[in-house]
Amino acid sequence: MSTETQQILEELKLIKEELHSIKENMPDKELFLSLEEKELLEQSYTNEKEGKLVSGKELRKQLGL
Repeated sequence: MSTETQQILEELKLIKEELHSIKENMPDKELFLSLEEKELLEQSYTNEKEGKLVSGKELRKQLGL
């Protein structure tokens, strides 16, 4: 086997090891917000700033629970 071929194989081996390491350490995609979830979160922040949110305690009181 030629030296060039050996170098290519060694580089491929290193790339394979790095890819495996990346896959092992990659965060779970479920940890990230979807576009819809991000928009809902922004609406929640806006509602909070405008005083439109009610606490769980207050809601239970209003519902008589």
